[in-house]
Parts: sequence; structure tokens; C-alpha cells
Amino acid sequence: MNQKNYQKELDNIIQKLQGRVPRLFLHSCCAPCSSYVLEYLCPFFDITVFYYNPNISASAEYKKRVEEQKRLIAAYNAEGKGHPIKIVEGDYEPERFYEAVNGYEQCGEGSERCFRCFDLRLRETARRAKEQGFDYFGTTLTISPLKNAAKLNEIGLELSWEFKMPWLPSDFKKKNGYKRSVELSVQYELYRQDFCGCSFSKAERMSQERTCVKA
Repeated sequence: MNQKNYQKELDNIIQKLQGRVPRLFLHSCCAPCSSYVLEYLCPFFDITVFYYNPNISASAEYKKRVEEQKRLIAAYNAEGKGHPIKIVEGDYEPERFYEAVNGYEQCGEGSERCFRCFDLRLRETARRAKEQGFDYFGTTLTISPLKNAAKLNEIGLELSWEFKMPWLPSDFKKKNGYKRSVELSVQYELYRQDFCGCSFSKAERMSQERTCVKA
């Protein structure tokens, strides 16, 4: 069975816009991941970034990441990169993350634990996009080589049907998207974290580092 090319689906949507500028409510996990995504999309969409990441366990880490997101958007707007980008910061409610992954805490990175986290964040994105009359909702998460783009699009499409809200398909790591995000992170001196944000992924990262040191 051929795997869907979600990035090609996105390119087809863009080609059919023919000068129209739809309003996009775009969930973002962090500034580095959003860097290429915003550069790529802002010539075609009126973007409002939705920073909603209750999976980030430490409040200091959360604040650091959201400030970097705001700094990057301000820089892009000052440079006139496409249509002006807006940002909405969601509530910081880590208790919702722990409730969503209850019983799956010991599952590894890329497991059902992560899928439940994706659903939590994208569900809130879809809900707000519907309430505020956006044309699409989407996420920057598909740019990461560590995130399952097929699963993210599957969840997005399910929520699209549930909320009657168009989902913007993507696989931003394609076309050297991830490589470009690394270049932009260096250019704008962005803080790049080495774990997704939750306490479980941080513990896994630390465990891997200890194993490497012993080896």
C-alpha cells in the first residue's frame, strides 16, 4: 500500500489558492520547528500561531520556549516575510497532559503516549480554530524526524471530521525542511531543546546520555 504524501497534498492546496489568503490557525511546538514552517507558509496564509503545549512539564522551560517563539515571530514580521504573523498563547495546564497520558507513562518515545499528547494539543487547536472562524488548522510537529507525520495527519483528519474544520496536511521534514529549520535556528540564534518537553522524554534522554557515557 502506497503511503500518502502529505507534503504533496499541501503543495496542491497552495497551488489552488490563486491569490486567496486563507486564515490558518497553526499549532506550534517551539520556535526552531516553526522557523521553516512559517517561512514556507506565510507567503500564502494569514497565520495565527497557537502556542499550546501542556506537555512541557517545567514552567521555566515552558516560559523559555514561548518567549523564543514570540521573538522569532517578531523578527519575521520586522523583515516582512510574507503576511504578518500573529500569536496566541494557550493556557499552560500540564495537568491536562498527565490526565491524557495516564496509564501510558512508561511507554517510550513515539508510542501511544505521544499519540495521546498529539490528540490533546491538536484537539484544542481545532476547537479554537472552529470557534474563531479560521479556514484551516494545522501543526508544525510534522517537521521533526522524531514525530510520526502519518499519525499526526491521521489525528488531524479525525479532528477535522469531528469539528467540521479543514485540516492542513503536511510533512514539513520533506524538501529538506528539517535541514532548513536547523539553518534558521542558527541564523536567529534560537534555543534548541533536546527533548520534546515532557518529564518522560527528558528522563529517557538523560538515560540515553548516561548509557553513552558508560559505553
